[in-house]
Amino acid sequence: MWNAAYKNGYKPNARKLREVFTNHTKPLYPWMKNLSSRVYQYAFPTECCANINLGEAFKRFFQGLGKHPKFKKKGRSDSFPSECYANTIDSCGKPIELNGWSHKLPFIGIVRTYEPIEATTKKITISRQAGDWYLSCSYEFHAITTPKTTDVIGVDLGVKTLATLSDGKVFEGVKSYHKFEAKLSRLQYLNRHKEVGSANWKKAQLKIAKLHGRIANIRHDALHKLTTYASLEPRHGLN
Repeated sequence: MWNAAYKNGYKPNARKLREVFTNHTKPLYPWMKNLSSRVYQYAFPTECCANINLGEAFKRFFQGLGKHPKFKKKGRSDSFPSECYANTIDSCGKPIELNGWSHKLPFIGIVRTYEPIEATTKKITISRQAGDWYLSCSYEFHAITTPKTTDVIGVDLGVKTLATLSDGKVFEGVKSYHKFEAKLSRLQYLNRHKEVGSANWKKAQLKIAKLHGRIANIRHDALHKLTTYASLEPRHGLN
């Protein structure tokens, strides 16, 4: 509908599209009543991340600040209720209690997490990465501060090493891609002749995605350790 209106010379907005969806499109699909209305409401608004929501994406396109929005593709960066990070579910303003390993989420039911979570939040995003599902939310907490002994610490980003700090601490580079380059190349080689979309192709793609995720997680872990050491030790700030 957005594309048809744009081709006919109109500039549609989220409010008009939401009215058409609610009054004409949604009644055609009875199964939509089984889902939370927040799923659709978060897909239309413009107050969230600019390159995620449909309304803001078209607004940026009309202003020349972004490309024409594309249809989302099933199986690529999936998340619930959509593939975008900003889309989320909530309990119509009521707090959602996360306590322990099992959590009761609105319109979903009981969800068990790999690690225990203790938090009270109003919005939750559930996303999928390489076949695994992740739950993320924001909440308030009181941080414990440490005594300040040094105002700043210098960080020299190097080539042979990840970083060298002015206090003498050296962080070696993890070289995660180099460590798994041969295995990744092997998986991609074995997948070259598989029919795109077949069951074997999907299994191979999942293995490749998991390995890419492992490489990225190793790199992220090293960066987190560096920034944590520089900011949470008895010193504050980076120079």
